[in-house]
Amino acid sequence: MDKFLSPIITAFKTRELRKKILFTAFIFLIFRIFAHVPIPGVNVVKLKALFSQNEFLGLLDIFSGGTLVNFSVMAIGLNPYINASIILQLLTMVFPKLEELSKEGEFGREKINQYTRILTVPLSVVQSVGMYALLKSQGIIGAVPPLTLVSMMVTMTCGTILLMWFGELISEYGVGNGISLLIFAGIVGRLPVVLGQTVVVVQEELMVNLLIFVVLGFLVIAGIVFINEAVRQIPVSYAKRIRGNKMYGGSSSFLPLRLNQAGVIPIIFAVSIVLLPQLVGRFVELIPNPILAGIAKGIIAIFDTKSIVYNIVYFLLVIGFTYFYTAVTFNPQKIASEIQKYGGFIPGIRPGSPTASYLNYILTRITLVGAIFLGTIAILPNLVQSITGITFLTIGGTGILIVVSVVLETVKTIEAQLLMRSYEGFLK
Repeated sequence: MDKFLSPIITAFKTRELRKKILFTAFIFLIFRIFAHVPIPGVNVVKLKALFSQNEFLGLLDIFSGGTLVNFSVMAIGLNPYINASIILQLLTMVFPKLEELSKEGEFGREKINQYTRILTVPLSVVQSVGMYALLKSQGIIGAVPPLTLVSMMVTMTCGTILLMWFGELISEYGVGNGISLLIFAGIVGRLPVVLGQTVVVVQEELMVNLLIFVVLGFLVIAGIVFINEAVRQIPVSYAKRIRGNKMYGGSSSFLPLRLNQAGVIPIIFAVSIVLLPQLVGRFVELIPNPILAGIAKGIIAIFDTKSIVYNIVYFLLVIGFTYFYTAVTFNPQKIASEIQKYGGFIPGIRPGSPTASYLNYILTRITLVGAIFLGTIAILPNLVQSITGITFLTIGGTGILIVVSVVLETVKTIEAQLLMRSYEGFLK
């Protein structure tokens, strides 16, 4: 515990870092205020009752940061932005021009981020219509005039854009990744309600189930910390070089390859995709055509959060996105070139392409372990329900994973900034 608390305590003693932490907390406060500003014309009492009875909507609300249960101005949350990011990253692998742009350093990344923001707008409009259709089908919202519907769509779209801006402000002026931190803030903000619902339900079950639930919770947290911190150290040696009368090199170090190289991003991407069939199905269900309505009901049944198909698809999506995001963030060819550039080599492996192939070989195998772990955590709620018999488990492994991972990454960011400042002080 001291390992994680000491950097935060030290950061508060540093003026610049203290400003960043307080700025992040201020954005969190504004976000939570907006999360409780409802859009007019919605029966909030009925809406909360519906969410307490529907596991799918409960999961959707967790990833909207608690804004959906109040049908606030940020009701659709960051889902459109996350989906836009997925689409742009996939397109980068398909279109050569986008791939070239992604390799142009800071300028290329900024351009792709701009395209992501632009794509977020139409996706927000589509998802706001789907959200209205979903709540209308449940009797939460009645029929509204076209002008009112347009106003609601514009409000929800602007809420997503504002939330996206908040995330970018945190990334630039605060600490850590803004988007991940906002999702973290939403989950933590809903935690008291979620805990209350779980405790009430557990009281109705056997007390032994409560013990199993608590033990599994600690095991999940311990497993997440272990997997996130686990690394495979690849030894790297540097050849001796003589320049003038001095000898350089001859040292050795390690290249750390993390077991979970992609962090929490794959599970966020996967849950955004796996929830889409139900959202689309509930929208199509309202169409008067009986054939389309029947197909929509079939899709809703197949992708119910308790169905085998839903859990298998979710599990496979997490594994797929783990490999995909690892390939995006870690380039073995580039790392091998950097090692060769500075006269380094992996013992027993030739520099250049053989080194890149070796790194890719190791990374592919250790990523499989991390991917299977993430996939298991994603479908953990249903597994625990089948083991304990608790029929309404509101605290899912996905939420715990995001909270623990974001905390670990943020603490590491603070540690890195403290280390950088200590180096600056040393050089001065």
